Amino acid sequence: MPRQPRLELPGVPLHVTQRGVNRCAIFLDDEDRHHYRRVLREACRRHGVCVHAFVLMDNHVHLLLSAVQSGVISQALRRAGQAYVQAFNLRHGRCGTLWQGRFKSSLVDSDAYALRVIRYIELNPVRAAMVERPDHYRWSSVHTTSPRFQ
Repeated sequence: MPRQPRLELPGVPLHVTQRGVNRCAIFLDDEDRHHYRRVLREACRRHGVCVHAFVLMDNHVHLLLSAVQSGVISQALRRAGQAYVQAFNLRHGRCGTLWQGRFKSSLVDSDAYALRVIRYIELNPVRAAMVERPDHYRWSSVHTTSPRFQ
């Protein structure tokens, strides 16, 4: 039986979480994080997906994404995920899956909720006791200077 498609509404942001299988590390060093950001950026550009907020934790990622067309967020994440896993496995001499199933997502249906999600995403390293302040964590959208929503 085929999987049900994700609920993606044009222009409505989606809070996405994707974890490593068995909560294992999906980023072993900064080169991995740089590569993930590159493949995510490329896939989002190709599919017309806007990244409003992100954080790259050791064993999972949080993203706030939107698109003007239904279904393209899933396409972009599939493309980025496959490219990343292939490179990760090659670089680290491993094989097999890296992701714990498909990504989890929830619709963000109001501006107030979007702001709460951005705060939640960018405070993730603080809650994990990795840093004292969100701006002390390098791998987060907290450092972006461009407007988050177009």
